[in-house]
Amino acid sequence: MMKRNLVKSSAFLVTGILLLGTAALSVATGPSVGASGTTSTSNTIIISNFIFKPMTLKVAPGATIKVENKDSAVHSVDANGGQFNTGNIFPGKTKSFKAPKKPGKYHYFCAVHTFMLGTIVVK
Repeated sequence: MMKRNLVKSSAFLVTGILLLGTAALSVATGPSVGASGTTSTSNTIIISNFIFKPMTLKVAPGATIKVENKDSAVHSVDANGGQFNTGNIFPGKTKSFKAPKKPGKYHYFCAVHTFMLGTIVVK
């Protein structure tokens, strides 16, 4: 009986440590991203796990936008209307492009994985 309680206690302890570690990691990773996936702390789009982060990026007209591919596959950032196009960005590589000068919303996608979508808002 004592061994069983010790095993249960150990399982609870490990679970608690994992939960605390996860909470600490989320605090230590930097600025929070809002519910819409928007943050305006930098003009950078990170590609990770086949998702653009943030999904919506607000920038000034003509701003330089950096795209970092932290994924295991080739990706791209292509505007629906052709206003910008990074070409292929290989894993671990970074490319930059200029935001349009005209204010508005510019929807984009990955030409390799067309289910990947994002928006740049020029203000």
